[in-house]
Amino acid sequence: MMRRKLAALLLCLLLVFQLSPVPSGAAETVYFTAVNKNVLTLSDDTMPFWSGGYLYVPSTIFTGVGRDLGVSYYPNIARQTVLLYVDKTVYSSLVFDLNKDYAIDNEGNLYFQKPIQRGGVIFLPISLIARCFGLLYSTVEVDRGYLVWVRNPDMDMEERYFADAAKSRMDYEYNQYLRNQSAEEDIAPEETEPSTVTGQRIYLCVEAADPKRVKSLLDILDRYDAHAAFYCTEAFLREGGDLLRRMTATGQAIGLAVDAAADRPVTEQLETGNRLLSQAASVKTRLAWIENAGEESVSAAEAAGFCPLDPDLDRAAYPLSSTGAADTLLQRVTSRGGEVTVWLGDSANAAGLGTFLSAAEAADDRCLAMTETVS
Repeated sequence: MMRRKLAALLLCLLLVFQLSPVPSGAAETVYFTAVNKNVLTLSDDTMPFWSGGYLYVPSTIFTGVGRDLGVSYYPNIARQTVLLYVDKTVYSSLVFDLNKDYAIDNEGNLYFQKPIQRGGVIFLPISLIARCFGLLYSTVEVDRGYLVWVRNPDMDMEERYFADAAKSRMDYEYNQYLRNQSAEEDIAPEETEPSTVTGQRIYLCVEAADPKRVKSLLDILDRYDAHAAFYCTEAFLREGGDLLRRMTATGQAIGLAVDAAADRPVTEQLETGNRLLSQAASVKTRLAWIENAGEESVSAAEAAGFCPLDPDLDRAAYPLSSTGAADTLLQRVTSRGGEVTVWLGDSANAAGLGTFLSAAEAADDRCLAMTETVS
């Protein structure tokens, strides 16, 4: 009698679990992602998948705090390419073209494994990346699916041991994943609020050569809570350590200013600049302004992993040093519409920049820090 009651109870519990609603949009088998010791957020948008016999992972694993695999990631939206590279004793890189079915490394070798774009996320074949950059990856079967674990070679831990240790975190991410799925289903289309973002996105780019002038420009940018990109000469990089660290702390973009007409190759100048920048502020950059640039020097810089600036407006010959100059610049920017990059050279001063920022603020325009995806 007691056994029949227990059996009935177990059957009822089983039916309850089987009949519990699961969000219709949730995947039946999920792929968790972990980088080194971190289990990442579980989302349909960034979930790894198999295609053509290759395992694809989101390119986002190479960005973000706590996900440092030692591989830098640079997408170029204009060129529809993705660059992965490492800066060690020997430079190594992989370039994926979204319009081609192969990747190419810095030695010209072709690998017929293409990138795949789903929504706004680019996915890359992890086997090729691991082989080229000396990483490790594993696919471990876990509750509800699989764990894709990408890591550096010094992560000395058995796959199953790591999966067991990460179980509680995966449980948490899975529960959050289900909640997000339910929340998305509950939101009716009419409840979605339209975007309230207005105005233009303006990327001001200046040459950083004179420390006194650079400091005054930084003061004005701080006053208006605005950002710009400072392309630094080698001389400035050697003596402007405090200002470089201030730029980094306040979110200003830092680039390197070099001259193709100099007696040293552009790539050598850029490497020297990055070494000086790293010594001063513990950061590196891929942004570059090449004075007297020709097709050859630009191609050499790009092949070395740098992103030469190609501004929409070159205003270096028109000093941003007065109210009239600021008004003219705003008119030029407004006439183009949308997203605009502006090269100011070394012509801007605090008065002209302040007037421009005030006018841009009144027009709901935003002055942002240059990024490698914009330049």
